Amino acid sequence: MQHLSSEMRECIKTCLTCYATCTATAMNHCLEMGGAHTEKKHFTLMMACAEMCRTSAHFMLIGTEHHRHTCRECAEICEECANDCERIGDMDECVRICRQCAEHCRKMAA
Repeated sequence: MQHLSSEMRECIKTCLTCYATCTATAMNHCLEMGGAHTEKKHFTLMMACAEMCRTSAHFMLIGTEHHRHTCRECAEICEECANDCERIGDMDECVRICRQCAEHCRKMAA
């Protein structure tokens, strides 16, 4: 990863952390809680967020300029996921990392 800027390395790290957090939260916490946590729209959003974070990290790691597109979309999905997790409640870590990832991805998309 020597060829990557420190900002890009930080974004990759945050994307992968967000991927892991959203996946683990959805598959464990949300499934255990049920109710609003497992409503289709919310659960699908969490899975989309996780996958977009993983994809954005992958695009940056392979060095394609197309990472700007994935990072732009990732920032949008992460922000939406953070807002929805905050609305439902009891997912503070997911909210925090999604917002952090959105911020980093916005910078990479610029």
